Amino acid sequence: MNWSDVFYPGNPERREKLIRRNQELLNLMENNFRATNQLTETLKKHLGWSFSPITLNEKATVKENCDVIIECIHEIQAEVEKIDMQLKEKLEPTLYEKLRNENLSVNDYQIFRNAVYDVCGVGGSASIVAVTWLIKNGTILTNITSGFAKFATGLAAGVALGVVFMGIDMIVGAILGSIERNELEKALKEYDEALKEFKPASVKYQDSITEVRKRIEMSEQNIR
Repeated sequence: MNWSDVFYPGNPERREKLIRRNQELLNLMENNFRATNQLTETLKKHLGWSFSPITLNEKATVKENCDVIIECIHEIQAEVEKIDMQLKEKLEPTLYEKLRNENLSVNDYQIFRNAVYDVCGVGGSASIVAVTWLIKNGTILTNITSGFAKFATGLAAGVALGVVFMGIDMIVGAILGSIERNELEKALKEYDEALKEFKPASVKYQDSITEVRKRIEMSEQNIR
């Protein structure tokens, strides 16, 4: 038994919680990387946007992995901002609001379709679904990047993701350099606060991407 466990009998439980938080973070990051690649593939297919696929690197640090996905999402947001500004210029304010609320009439839809074609060079049903989703869900992209940014500056930022597979003591040593009670409590508090926001943001992000891909698939089937 570690001597610190003698003086701080709650440390083993705290270490167990810490490794679970790390595993939870890893799972969320894996799923978010996968969802982001699915989104960029969809945007490439239906809007002609080109993004490089991103890969979770377990040998890299938490911060380095966070930076990779943040950069990718920022690239998506930059493209969304461009088409959003151009559509605002082309559409009447009331029609633009209908677009954001997904409350377009048949006539509105045709006008919007023409505007999307002028801006993006594509005007198919799948493209319309993609553009509508992007404009409506800008906050989802912002929230997920905010979650990654918190982990990129936290206690675990400099730890390689692969460390989570190497045992409790190695995780504690890599993150903290010591296993004193106060340090463990500080790490756990930070993880809990970050995960409290990051988990629901991740779920919403992943679910939303799944939803738009299904809607695009349905729109393509209706054409057939």
